[in-house]
Amino acid sequence: MKILAIEKELKSVDWKTESQTLLEEAKAAYQLILSGNLREIYFSENKHAVLILECENKIAAKQLLDKLPLAQKGIIDFEIMELQPYTGLSRLMNLE
Repeated sequence: MKILAIEKELKSVDWKTESQTLLEEAKAAYQLILSGNLREIYFSENKHAVLILECENKIAAKQLLDKLPLAQKGIIDFEIMELQPYTGLSRLMNLE
């Protein structure tokens, strides 16, 4: 199942003091890519991470994301949504 996860910061952080954590976060993201669970990753215009995951369900996605270093430190959390197939194109079949 495709999962959309949008990061939200839980507290203000001086990112200069978290350089090691950011390095560990990048390593963890890379491992998720290698595992096949993380399919795409972006930053939004306001610098929040946006992830497309492939997981069994939202619970499995949450468990993976909770292991990320920034989440473990209580700096970030994620809004997690299941993505469903778009069914609107089926309306084209009913055109008169």
